[in-house]
Amino acid sequence: MEFKIKNAELETVCGITSKLPYNTQPEFAFAGKSNVGKSSLINGLMNRKKLARTSAEPGKTQTINFYHVNNDFYLVDLPGYGYAKRAKGEVEKWGKMIENYLHSSKVLKNVFLLIDIRHEPSANDIQMYEWIVHQGFEPIIIATKADKLNKSQLPKAVKVIRQTLNMSADGILIPYSAITKKGREEIYDIINERL
Repeated sequence: MEFKIKNAELETVCGITSKLPYNTQPEFAFAGKSNVGKSSLINGLMNRKKLARTSAEPGKTQTINFYHVNNDFYLVDLPGYGYAKRAKGEVEKWGKMIENYLHSSKVLKNVFLLIDIRHEPSANDIQMYEWIVHQGFEPIIIATKADKLNKSQLPKAVKVIRQTLNMSADGILIPYSAITKKGREEIYDIINERL
């Protein structure tokens, strides 16, 4: 069955003090370091240029954003982590927000963790990966900015991410490019399968 995005809209925005929505349709959450290309990925998945706001200043997503897609499921954009210019207290609050969301969502199907393919996963990335596993989810890794490497560099970069995160042999890692849309169909297939 071919997967098509017919419509997508930002439905709910939750700040630190907001109550999370009680959704009954499946949710797919996206986590990643600030500036890893999360907004570009969400826009790319939804065939929209400006649905998720991309920002020149990392650390801008300070809310949990729920995008309702095809009136059928939600893409959930979690706050970017690991941006040094934010106050420590603020960063901790976002951590709590994400934790609260992962604990309380009854319809969360998958957590996608975005990692920049050009660099070895950072301490924050490793912590986030282990923490998602600890919450009972097997994170699907999306290795962003894949167009920045040439074909011969890709396998090595993928191997470095797998080893650094200590991923299981059957753990899923998808190289993705916001420019060429490489990897988009694989992400669609995963969402489609879980639906």
